Amino acid sequence: MARELRNTAHEIFAHALSDSSIDRAFERHVFYDRGILRIVEDLYDLSSYARVCVVAIGKAAHTMVESLMGRIGPGAGISGIVCAPVLPQTQVFGFRYFVGGHPTPNSDSLRAAEAILRVFENRSARNFVIFLLSGGGSALVEKPISDEISLKDLVQAYRVLVHSGAPIADINAIRKHLSAIKGGRLAQAASPAHQVSILVSDVPDNELDSLASGPTMPDKSTIRKCQQIVSKYELLPQFPDSVRALFEKGELLETPKGDDAAFVRCRWWNVLSNSTARKAAIERAALSGFAVEADNSCDDWDYAKAADHLLSRVRELRKGVSRVCLISGGEVTVKVNGTPGVGGRNQQFALYCAKKIAGENLTVLSAGTDGIDGNSSAAGAVVDGTTLERAKAAGLDIDAALKGFNATPVFDRLGDMLITGPTGNNLRDLRILLAW
Repeated sequence: MARELRNTAHEIFAHALSDSSIDRAFERHVFYDRGILRIVEDLYDLSSYARVCVVAIGKAAHTMVESLMGRIGPGAGISGIVCAPVLPQTQVFGFRYFVGGHPTPNSDSLRAAEAILRVFENRSARNFVIFLLSGGGSALVEKPISDEISLKDLVQAYRVLVHSGAPIADINAIRKHLSAIKGGRLAQAASPAHQVSILVSDVPDNELDSLASGPTMPDKSTIRKCQQIVSKYELLPQFPDSVRALFEKGELLETPKGDDAAFVRCRWWNVLSNSTARKAAIERAALSGFAVEADNSCDDWDYAKAADHLLSRVRELRKGVSRVCLISGGEVTVKVNGTPGVGGRNQQFALYCAKKIAGENLTVLSAGTDGIDGNSSAAGAVVDGTTLERAKAAGLDIDAALKGFNATPVFDRLGDMLITGPTGNNLRDLRILLAW
């Protein structure tokens, strides 16, 4: 039964990935016919513009460009820039490709930003820019707000933020104010061109300006908020001198807000998000004979607190039915102390659950829809009531792995890693808890 439930958890996750693909989202929301491009409710006559440019940033950049241009077809005279963590096997004609860094920027991240800004140097009101934005864009394309911030300093600041345990909205609030292109500043650079942003979101639905740190959207965060975040998580002493100086000298510049003229000709459409993946997982679990519940209340919680909450919930649900599935979307946080091993938040969550469910008829899968969990090659992992016993039999120390944020070697040894490879998508994480 344990093996059957593990396989079922895999199947539910695989179905969620398939049903929430980029291509299916574009089939539902993006149409092209005789020169007219329709994006959700908006119509654009491409022949009315002197120039049409596409800028794709994020882990889903390749697949978004392929889906868009597959609908428009060749001959439309569209060119653009694509920046993602890997090069695709095939490239779309007319596009320039960059391989940015993730989760920290690299030299191509800086080159991509400069290339995008050069495209906008001669912009006019007769230009049309289509932004394709997805998760991971914060690191993949970057230009520091100050020339004093080197790439080395930028990488250090990003690492401090990523390991702080702060929720993504807080992390991105800082990133926006340290960047010359984030927090709406890319929209300013492209203005007065007509702009539309197609979003594949890896952030909460009410925080879309955090997606890729919101390069094309009005920014809700403020300098004051950044100062509060820095104080709360004690980040200032950890920042490099060039970044710390901006805070200490009060030299941060405010990001553009909703009343900025740059946004007058901007539109934004969220065509795919974590809710799409959750819905698909729920449907598949129901078809597999489970009574299904959803609980997304632990989004952005500490991984241990989230695990305790969800395990308590699924145990309570099991009292009423024989087969129950609890689906939870969003992300958990992990505050890393010291130098981490190999793993990510999903494997840390799963390994913690393995200790808590030892001997029980429970199965827990936690994985990222982008196929990448932290610095590992896995999307996540699956555990059940036998995991702890099998780990001990193999001579593995789960407590040490948790303390060292080094879950991957444990799951690799047990054969419990969930490996999909990069999916070309990024809709946050899914946690699937099964009980019988």
